[in-house]
Amino acid sequence: MTDKPACVVIGAGDDTGGAIARAFAREGLVACLVRRPRHADKLEDLATSIRNSGGDAIACPADARDENEMVALFDRIEAEVGPIEVVVFNIGANVRFSITDTTARVFRKVWEMATFAGFLTGREAARRMLPRGRGTILFTGATASMRGSSGFAAFASAKHATRALAQSMARELGPKNIHVAHVVIDGAIDSNFIRDNVPDVDRRRDEDAILNPDAIAANYVMLHKQPRSAWTHELDLRPWKETW
Repeated sequence: MTDKPACVVIGAGDDTGGAIARAFAREGLVACLVRRPRHADKLEDLATSIRNSGGDAIACPADARDENEMVALFDRIEAEVGPIEVVVFNIGANVRFSITDTTARVFRKVWEMATFAGFLTGREAARRMLPRGRGTILFTGATASMRGSSGFAAFASAKHATRALAQSMARELGPKNIHVAHVVIDGAIDSNFIRDNVPDVDRRRDEDAILNPDAIAANYVMLHKQPRSAWTHELDLRPWKETW
C-alpha cells in the first residue's frame, strides 16, 4: 500500500480516459486504470507509460457492469493502494441505429455500459468517501446527455439518465463534502476513432477545432481542486469552432 491517494478511472482508454489518468498521476495520485479484462494488455501499457513518466499507476481490469467485480475493485484499491480521492466514470457506449433497428439487446447493453455501470461506480465511490468526508466523483457526459439526435435513441437515453444520476448524487453528497460533477463533452475528441473516420482531422487539430484530450483532462483536475465555496456541478466543454 502506498501513502498516496488514488484516482480511479473507469473507462481508461487510449484517448480521453488515458489523458485523465495521466493528469491525475502528475498531481501525485495513483492512477488506477479500469477497463474490461479483454483490454488488460492495453491497460498495462498505459500504466507502464505513466510510470515511465514518473507517475504511479496500476492496471485494474474489471467489468464495470458487474456488481461483484466493482465491489471487489474498490475494496482492493482501498486495501492495496490507498484512499480513493477521485473517481472518474468515463465509459462511452456511443452507437447509432435507427429506432426500428434498435434491438432490445442493444438498448439494454448501452444502458448497462453508460448508466448502470455509472450507478455502480458512483455508489461504491460514495461508500468509501463518506466515512472520510471528502472526495470527488466525476462523470463524463456527451452532447447526447443534453439532446437526443436522430439514430441515437439508446445512447441519448442512457446519457440523459447518467446526467440525472449525477445531479441526484450531487444534491445528496455535496453537503457531505463530496464534489460530484458532470462534464458535457460537446464535440468531437481528437481520438483514434475520429482520426480514422474524419478526413480533415489534421486541419481541425491545427486550428484547435477539435477537443484535445489533455485539455479535457486539465478541466477534470480543475474540478477536483475547486474550493467548495464555488463548486461546479456541470461543465460544458467544446472547441471554439463548433461548425462541422
